[in-house]
Amino acid sequence: MEVTKAGKIADIPMYRLEDCVNGMPFFIGQIKGDCEEDVEHWGIPHRHNGFSIDILLKGTIRQAIDFKQYEVTAPAIMLMEPDQVHQHAMGDDVEIINISFTPDFLVPEMRGVISCWHCIFNSGMVPLTAEQLEELLSYARLLEREYESDKARKEAVLRNLLNAMVIAIGRISEPSNAWLNGENSQYNMARQFKVLVDQHFHEKTQVSDYAEMLFVTPGHLNDTVKSLLGRNAKYVIDEKRTMEAKRLLYWGEHSVKQIAARLNFEDDAYFNRFFKKHTGLTPASFQKTTREKYN
Repeated sequence: MEVTKAGKIADIPMYRLEDCVNGMPFFIGQIKGDCEEDVEHWGIPHRHNGFSIDILLKGTIRQAIDFKQYEVTAPAIMLMEPDQVHQHAMGDDVEIINISFTPDFLVPEMRGVISCWHCIFNSGMVPLTAEQLEELLSYARLLEREYESDKARKEAVLRNLLNAMVIAIGRISEPSNAWLNGENSQYNMARQFKVLVDQHFHEKTQVSDYAEMLFVTPGHLNDTVKSLLGRNAKYVIDEKRTMEAKRLLYWGEHSVKQIAARLNFEDDAYFNRFFKKHTGLTPASFQKTTREKYN
């Protein structure tokens, strides 16, 4: 498996799905606790460039996702968004079905169906009833059979099966249906804004940067985002930068000065003020308290 690094200090391994499966933006396969290669890979803090669905069939697994610790016992699903830093420890009896896909894999089919990917995939760990497990396994079996085939229009079939499975997972992980909204221009704009922030938050830090890319005024973008997400556009940008700073502080071995440069702050003093404003702690204090709490 090829590991790529983004930037000079990002020493948290980033696993690119395309590098692992011959350019394919989708993968489904089995992971077992008694497989040394699986255990070694999952035990190292890392992140993926795509979404991940893990169906825990047997055993118990301990996992850390960003700053949350879970002990998960089957049956359950574990859900992750792109870029979340995580590591896992599992016993020999663990069996998992792993489904991974890049953010672009579902975009054409899912517009107008899922407005809040974060609502679904930030759920972390979700216990399953026997009925829910069987429902998800029915999709997984179809996906696995198609993935291993050489039939015509294979990717189109995989996309549509996965679409249905993600909707089913949304109904399980977020019963309030916060993820479900009809198609309209406002939802489109908010969704596109969130995608752009995820892609460009390192170098583009102002609402005007994103308004220009979306061909709207900063005021219109801000009002639209706030009306749908309950937070203004600048808050969403700052929240993304703060989360990345937390990840680098907790998982990496970087100086405050290095992290400030990585996130495009003018200097480390400005970064200190920004971080304390959004978290109530200095970067050094956050690093110390979170490592003491979770290690």
